[in-house]
Amino acid sequence: MRWAHSWQLAVGSGASLPTANRQLPTAPEIIVIGCSLGGMHALQTILSHLSTDFCVPIVVAQHRHRNSNEGLPAFFRRSTKFNVVDADDKQWIEPSHVYLAPADYHLLVERNGDRGELHLSCEDAVRYSRPSIDVLFESAADAFGAAVTGVILTGSNEDGARGAKRIKESGGIVIVQDPLTAEAPEMPRAAVAAVKVDRVLPLEGIAAYLADVCRTVVARR
Repeated sequence: MRWAHSWQLAVGSGASLPTANRQLPTAPEIIVIGCSLGGMHALQTILSHLSTDFCVPIVVAQHRHRNSNEGLPAFFRRSTKFNVVDADDKQWIEPSHVYLAPADYHLLVERNGDRGELHLSCEDAVRYSRPSIDVLFESAADAFGAAVTGVILTGSNEDGARGAKRIKESGGIVIVQDPLTAEAPEMPRAAVAAVKVDRVLPLEGIAAYLADVCRTVVARR
């Protein structure tokens, strides 16, 4: 498979590919995605390849300029039928929704009883970024444990690598975009170097895998 070959070229031969048909140990309750340079196109591609019955909520930390306008959710809604919104503080997490970290805010996930809740923070930038992917991923791992699937997409720094490690330590799943398909390969390469990830895939493959995740959730209800 071409993506497997490119992954080995990108990160060397020291890590092993996971088996293609490994069962998910826990039905995911939330998907967190991190991206930076090139992320708009990457995220648009993934969302446009997901069907409208996709049920798992998606929370996204995309590096945005602090003065970026509020048109990003509308941009994604044009290519998908999901309800894509900028997250609000203390907002409940609902199935089949996509929540974006607002410009110049960290976005955190917490568990309130049996429900997930979003929180915004103005604390200092992490790795020069606010929103920070590490902050989102680490909070999701702490709140949902093994029921988190994390996705690292294109980006030009190492944000997300530490958060991906936390997700794996909590028993969750980590998927990384094939660095050779990324507009900026530094972020996916950093994630693969930091932790043994579960999948390295091109964008369309990530969408197909997430669709399987949704079917797993429905089957286990």
